[in-house]
Amino acid sequence: MYRLVHRMQHETESNRNPSLQRCLVAYVQAGTMDLSLDQLAKSVGISKRMLIHYFGSRESLEEQAMTLLEDRLRAQFAPQNFPSGASLESVLHALWDQSTNPSSKGVLLLIMDLSRRAWNGSARAKAFYEKQQHLWEELLLQYLPDPIAVRDILQSFQGAVLRYLITGEPEPGRRMMSRLYTKPKKAQKSRTKARATR
Repeated sequence: MYRLVHRMQHETESNRNPSLQRCLVAYVQAGTMDLSLDQLAKSVGISKRMLIHYFGSRESLEEQAMTLLEDRLRAQFAPQNFPSGASLESVLHALWDQSTNPSSKGVLLLIMDLSRRAWNGSARAKAFYEKQQHLWEELLLQYLPDPIAVRDILQSFQGAVLRYLITGEPEPGRRMMSRLYTKPKKAQKSRTKARATR
């Protein structure tokens, strides 16, 4: 009996993981998590009943998909993925190129959808947003050890991404990356000068 239960649990787990990955792909392709279980089942290629069997509920499935997305973004934007001797400017341009690559549009839209949920009071979506902010801060602090300047850059970067999603034009954001790079250097010089005159 124990072996049968263990085997069934193992089969469920081995089927759940690929299904979760396919669900995340469906969310990314739609650019939103506002898909019904029927829509997901059709996209994933399994029955709605099996989705419920694997994940319990739509909310549980969304939770697990968010966790998987967090893991993938953490791996993609880990500091060790960027050269240690790289300049802040080259890192910002690399991030911009990754963000505006056509293959990233669904992920950006999905992140915006989760941001909308956070604005509307979803604690889980807010936690997702805060983890992403921390992830990006952690990355940029490797190249600019000034938390305030890093937060300012992130605010500007996010605004540029929103504009890109609305207009489809990456060039204005690319130009802004160069301006963002020069501002922290000026701010650091003025702070250093202020400390020296004390």
